[in-house]
Amino acid sequence: MTRASPTEPPTAVRPTEEDRVSAAGSELLGGPVGRRGVGGTGWWNPFRVVALVAIGMFALGMVQKLPCYNGGWFTGETSQYIHACYSDIPHLFSGRGFADGLVPYLDRIPEHLSGGMEYLEYPVLTGAFMQVAAWLTAPLSGDVQEREQLYWMVNAGMLMVCAVVTAVCVARTHRRRPWDGLLVALAPAAALTATINWDLLAVALTALGMLLWARSRPLAAGLLLGLATAAKLYPALLLGPLLLLCWRAGRMRPFGRALFGATAAWLCVNIPVMLASWDGWSKFYTFSQERPVDFGSVWLLLQQRTGWNLEDANDYATVLMALGCAGIAALALAAPRRPRFATLAFLVVALFILTNKVYSPQYVLWLVPLAVLARPRWRDFLIWQACECLYFLGIWMYLAYTGSGDDHHGLPPGGYQVVILIHLLGTLYLCAVLVRDALRPDHDTVRRDGSDDPGGGILDGASDVRAFRPRARHSAKGAVHWGAEDPNSLAAPSPSAPEPPSRDP
Repeated sequence: MTRASPTEPPTAVRPTEEDRVSAAGSELLGGPVGRRGVGGTGWWNPFRVVALVAIGMFALGMVQKLPCYNGGWFTGETSQYIHACYSDIPHLFSGRGFADGLVPYLDRIPEHLSGGMEYLEYPVLTGAFMQVAAWLTAPLSGDVQEREQLYWMVNAGMLMVCAVVTAVCVARTHRRRPWDGLLVALAPAAALTATINWDLLAVALTALGMLLWARSRPLAAGLLLGLATAAKLYPALLLGPLLLLCWRAGRMRPFGRALFGATAAWLCVNIPVMLASWDGWSKFYTFSQERPVDFGSVWLLLQQRTGWNLEDANDYATVLMALGCAGIAALALAAPRRPRFATLAFLVVALFILTNKVYSPQYVLWLVPLAVLARPRWRDFLIWQACECLYFLGIWMYLAYTGSGDDHHGLPPGGYQVVILIHLLGTLYLCAVLVRDALRPDHDTVRRDGSDDPGGGILDGASDVRAFRPRARHSAKGAVHWGAEDPNSLAAPSPSAPEPPSRDP
């Protein structure tokens, strides 16, 4: 008898057997995965397949940028928009002083380079990533245009590593569902937006942090989430769902270790820059606060449709975010069965995106791994991805329209408002499906095989200690029903049992 590889349990879920869209799509690659592929025997285990597919899709995304690489970035604005191949990376190589050897956060950027931006407007770890890429580009000779091309290429290579790390981490988070990582690797919107900016750094660190949490290592998970927050602000939002779920399960000590790790990692990265140049360090936060209503947001849609001057959009967004977080907290504490960590993580990050003053196309990268862990159904995922791809094309066509002078080649404002609405509705659709999954756990794809929360780490299989449970109702035969499912029906330790020890070093 053939022994299964230790990299994958022999009971791994086959998406082609439980998902009709996956089964139909597999015909393009020769049909459903076979016995050896599922067992992980030989070289072709799921994680290597996911990594190779991620590299292939990333490379296709780079090919899509080829018209800009060959001149579109340097021959006026319209060309890079018409070909939908815009990237911040080559422009900021010169525009933020990297081409001139300026040090981020410490050196002021000359006004003729930055257009008034005194310091780099990115979090510290992202700035360090940009600087490392500049150091790797520096030994290469050439004029400014050639160096900008090389800077984009160097960054693309580094971001490709982040993309592979993200896909493999998702494949490893749910032990019985390694093939779900293919959804991350094949996500079309991710391939299109991967090299627009540096968001993949934070995405990879967040995915690694969630993997470590799934392995019951809260301190290490917190350290990774802290580093991710030092690269982009949104990963800090994941601590909110962890707090709610740990409180409901009576597992507050692991949450405390995760919070300590996140805080310590963030401070270790940021304090040196704070002390060296407070103005340079704080530029990201002041820029985010002062930034006006911008592309892709619901606020821009309202502003363009109504003519309102939404100067108080910060206040409105804060109120909506607070109300949405209250709703997510109610869901976390009142659902008949404790929601999964990935479900709440997706909801809170999606809420932040939906209420924010701006939606850049690459923000979809934040949600891709969370969406796969929360709802690994190909139909729902592809519906959402189609909406995001339409938005990706729409924003560049709109910028082509506004930048082409009197000729107006591209998408007019009315069309752009439609693609904003499509993006909003696509994200809301996935949110609605996840809320339904939380309220009716029998609809949750991950839980259909009897699992609780395979990405929950110390929360997986834990009993509820605190929860606003629905009132029990009795059937005619005297049986007690708790909504969709009794939250304590799982085999789990007693609420009074001691917490399992962490495997943190």
